Amino acid sequence: MSIAVTNCCFSAVSSTVKFRCSASSSRLLATTNSSAACVASKASIHNRKRSKRGSASSPADRINSKDGVSQTKSAGRAKDGRSSPFQADSNSGNAKPFGSQRRDNKSLQFDLKEQPVGAGNLQVAVFLDAVVKVYCTHTAPDYSLPWQKQRQFTSTGSAFMIGNGRLLTNAHCVEYQTQVKVKRRGDDTKYVAKVLARGVDCDIALLAVESEQFWEGAEPLQLGDLPHLQEAVTVVGYPLGGDTISVTKGVVSRIEVTPYAHGSSDLLGIQIDAAINPGNSGGPAFNDRGECIGVAFQAYRSEEAENIGYVIPTTVVSHFLSDYERNQKYTGFPSLGVLLQKLENPALRECLKVPSSAGVLVRKVEPTSYANKVLKEGDVIVSFDNVQIGCEGTVPFRSNEVNIGYEDMGNQQVLKFNGTRIRNIHHLAHLIDSCAGKYMVFEFDGNYLVVLEKEAALSSSSQVLQDYGIPCERSSDLLEPYVECNAGDGQSVVDGDFGDSPVSNLEIGVDGILWA
Repeated sequence: MSIAVTNCCFSAVSSTVKFRCSASSSRLLATTNSSAACVASKASIHNRKRSKRGSASSPADRINSKDGVSQTKSAGRAKDGRSSPFQADSNSGNAKPFGSQRRDNKSLQFDLKEQPVGAGNLQVAVFLDAVVKVYCTHTAPDYSLPWQKQRQFTSTGSAFMIGNGRLLTNAHCVEYQTQVKVKRRGDDTKYVAKVLARGVDCDIALLAVESEQFWEGAEPLQLGDLPHLQEAVTVVGYPLGGDTISVTKGVVSRIEVTPYAHGSSDLLGIQIDAAINPGNSGGPAFNDRGECIGVAFQAYRSEEAENIGYVIPTTVVSHFLSDYERNQKYTGFPSLGVLLQKLENPALRECLKVPSSAGVLVRKVEPTSYANKVLKEGDVIVSFDNVQIGCEGTVPFRSNEVNIGYEDMGNQQVLKFNGTRIRNIHHLAHLIDSCAGKYMVFEFDGNYLVVLEKEAALSSSSQVLQDYGIPCERSSDLLEPYVECNAGDGQSVVDGDFGDSPVSNLEIGVDGILWA
């Protein structure tokens, strides 16, 4: 798995799939606050298929939008007094006609109520109470009539507390803001918030709330590390479809350099399959340990794809926050200031006398950049900070775990370690601790062989334990010094050949169970 070396530099020479931020396109990488997502309702509202089958369409068949903004929510009746024809089906999750049965209304109201949260679950108050709803009034400039501004519109999004009286949300949630208000979970009071900094390129904004009442009993969220693939993720926010907080779950699908729709930049992003809907923008994404691993900010809308959402990782968030703390403003992400070309073609590499399949060609150097003092056109960059660059302009993102290639092993008995027959689990722990060679060789039944490099295995042991949720490396009794047992001590030790295949308890006998 690899990522691109630079952000904007590689976008000119790579990217076979183009992302557009056009509001009229049904295929776009859409920002997901209420304002931006309603303009993409052509691709996301499935009710239009129902109208094509002959049913008369009405204004309530889809989410009404004006100037790209969701105006109203269907609450049973439309503005003209007629009953709204659709409601959420609590059983199947699909839209269905609004019937004459009154129990449908009751079931809808029950689903929208907040359910009790239990201990040990992510939905505990300490996490949910840190997530707030953002109400923003936007006044965008009118570029065709620069002496005036466009008509005001409103949108809603999400934000979360990070401590020191500050909130974190998306930049597109407060773009061209005239007024920003936030509301805590379970509170009807809206508090005025001030925008301290906006990072357009990374789509992050920092808010401050001066009211002390707003922060009473609040506990900020803790930022975690970058997650791993297939790690569980939970997205919390205030999307469309209800007024209360929403929780969706999924897994990490991909981690790579991602196009950011709001800033037209390329930065590291996390792709997840948890639902990210309009209004989720600015909300936190948690791992199973309750740590915030990023900020939900956009989703990919297409008829050919589904359940593709994106999260800004904590590495990008940390850069934004540290930049603001250092400069009292946000200055942005640096750019190398060069245009690069891939060296995939072997003839091109041979012509440039590049010995391996690594490196990228410098096509142009910006004269005002610092790189102009070091690089020139025609140079080939083969490494960056002692990290080798691939011919596609990529660098290794994460080196594999030391046990790669052994994923299919299971229910197998280990027989030998470095050629020594294993007597029991304590004996195995002793052999591993006293290993002085470079490699650790495990021999399993069926002549299955596993070889690990000792130093690499020991250094990555803590990370492997964390990834797979193993509380400790060994039990407390295995920490005690190993003592050789004799046959007369009540524990039989057989020094003969056990054979290459495991034996069952019936073959060992009752006495053998004591030491097996």
